[in-house]
Amino acid sequence: MKEKRVSQKKNTIWRRIRLFLYRMISVDVVGEKVNQTYDVISTSALILNLIVTFANTYDSLSVRYGEAFRCIESVTVFLFALDYVLRLLTAHYIYPKLSEGRAVGKYMLSFTGIVDLLSFLPHYLPVFFPAGATVFRMFRVVRILRLFRINAYYDSLNVITEVIVSKKQQLLSSVFIIVILMMGSSLCMYSVEHAAQPEVFSNAFSGIWWSASTLLTVGYGDIYPITTMGKFLGIIISFLGVGMVAIPTGIISAGFVEQYSLLKKSGERIHNEDIHFVRIQLQKRDSWAGHDIGQLSLPKGLMIVLVIRGQKYLIPRADLTLSAGDILVVGAEAAKKAGQVLNMKEVVLTREHPWVGERIRELDLSGQTLIVMIKRGGRTILPDGNITLMEQDRVYLYSKKRAYMAAEDYQY
Repeated sequence: MKEKRVSQKKNTIWRRIRLFLYRMISVDVVGEKVNQTYDVISTSALILNLIVTFANTYDSLSVRYGEAFRCIESVTVFLFALDYVLRLLTAHYIYPKLSEGRAVGKYMLSFTGIVDLLSFLPHYLPVFFPAGATVFRMFRVVRILRLFRINAYYDSLNVITEVIVSKKQQLLSSVFIIVILMMGSSLCMYSVEHAAQPEVFSNAFSGIWWSASTLLTVGYGDIYPITTMGKFLGIIISFLGVGMVAIPTGIISAGFVEQYSLLKKSGERIHNEDIHFVRIQLQKRDSWAGHDIGQLSLPKGLMIVLVIRGQKYLIPRADLTLSAGDILVVGAEAAKKAGQVLNMKEVVLTREHPWVGERIRELDLSGQTLIVMIKRGGRTILPDGNITLMEQDRVYLYSKKRAYMAAEDYQY
């Protein structure tokens, strides 16, 4: 039994460590200093590594500062490797619906996981395979793809990804049309020009190079037609190229307009949504203390939107365990029933207030106002017609404007 308790305690400690590591490296967590510090360190390491990589291509700088460059690269690549290991350890929190092994496998095979792996692995491979050092150095270019991780912090940059994903079918169709035109024009130009300049249009690939540079409006000028028919075909293909390039450009432009319009409308809906928020501090005797948020049975329309623990602002995930002293920001959607506008008011009874010394049933309240709660000292009192109000009582009134409620429904 004792061994079982020790094992459970170790599992709990390990679970808390992994959760702490996940919150430290995750881009979804905001407002925590450890997370912000980690983001600054990892981003700085990436930028510093890229600067050193570019600076190392200059012979004068490489000779003068080569040792410093190698030291900086070793430290930053080690940080990349450490980041990869931490993400493997916390993969279960990245994909909470999958088992431990499947979550690790999904991260390793994901685009982000492959980029993270190639960010540091080529640096260490020459130790085991010296003959492939030159090839491995080429993979250092992959590190620049880690900049896409910064993209996750900015909604404006995320729009680019969202537009490409939403318009991928149209973009693939336009690329398919361009490829067909490229192949057709290359074969036509090869057939027309091969006899006149066999050394230039020596094969179909030469025609593809010309058609690519022409259709994409680059026009390097290293290869061009000299026959009359070839020039005529070149004019037609050039016009088609302008139109073909305009198709994906128009698709992406329209996607940006749609996405920003959608974001604007969503922002307006969120801004106008009638949601009310209250702050509640948990006490030791409260039933929610010591339970995960996912275990709570919250009524429909009620949500915990933020957990404040000391100086930390925590996102209310399902596996977050609530503790005594936590301040919960609870939101509730307003009633959608037409004609009802709900108002809550707190009234502190001073010595001169006319309600002091009066029973609730004797108060002159309209049929649209209810006394829902009384706070007296540290006690909460539910209203009853025989309760006598006292000085310093906090009375909470609930009123309905244009409410259709019979007077007999309000009785004590």
